[in-house]
Amino acid sequence: MTSVQAETPTQEWEAQDTGELFRELRSTTDPDRQEQIRDQLILMHSNLVRYLARKFANRGEPLEDLIQVGTIGLINAVDRFEPDRHIKFSTYAVPTIIGEIRRYFRDKGWNLKVPRRLKELNLAANRAIELLSQELGRSPTYAEIAESVGATEEEISEALEMGSAYHAVSLDTELSDDNEAARSALLDLVGETDESFRRVELYAQLKDAINSLPERERRIVEMRFFKELSQTEVAKKLGISQMHVSRLQQKALNQLREIMVRSE
Repeated sequence: MTSVQAETPTQEWEAQDTGELFRELRSTTDPDRQEQIRDQLILMHSNLVRYLARKFANRGEPLEDLIQVGTIGLINAVDRFEPDRHIKFSTYAVPTIIGEIRRYFRDKGWNLKVPRRLKELNLAANRAIELLSQELGRSPTYAEIAESVGATEEEISEALEMGSAYHAVSLDTELSDDNEAARSALLDLVGETDESFRRVELYAQLKDAINSLPERERRIVEMRFFKELSQTEVAKKLGISQMHVSRLQQKALNQLREIMVRSE
């Protein structure tokens, strides 16, 4: 069974002296030393917070805001962690940090219409994920979450997918990319109307409008603007004066303009 999310490579964030620092933090009675160790542990794992925050970076919230929220989770993890539990601190901290970020999105509210049943199941599933992650030391499977909240795996899958409806994403949202120079916004991926389709439509309307003209005006328009003949050449072909051609041409253009305006 595939887990809800790929396990974070926590070993990358675990310094060799983390356990010793925690043991000293819990044993020392010096407030200044406690604060110093606490700050050191938070700083040591700040990259872990950034790593996890980037996983949520394309959901409409600034990355720096997510890092701040994740740091709150890290601080809570530092304050609650017991080194005697014989698990790595990063393994304990990951679900706590992720849980804080998820709560942040939940607090932002639902901008899309989602059934109440799915809202409640989504909240229950995310609470179960946080608790099970701490108990199991890994991300729980859909089956484990479903058993914990008394739902089916299909219902859990649907409820978790509804999490994307928490917040509408701005088109100005930057897409996460390791290449800073190539960073783009969501707006760059939105399709635009192809102007060539509009030109084809206008050409079809214009053709119908020309065909609705009296025969002589229609011939003048065709010879002047499609065959690119001069007024003098058109006059010779029709056996009328160039001045008459000019008046008929202007009359035809006025008629076409009125027809095109009415068709908009």
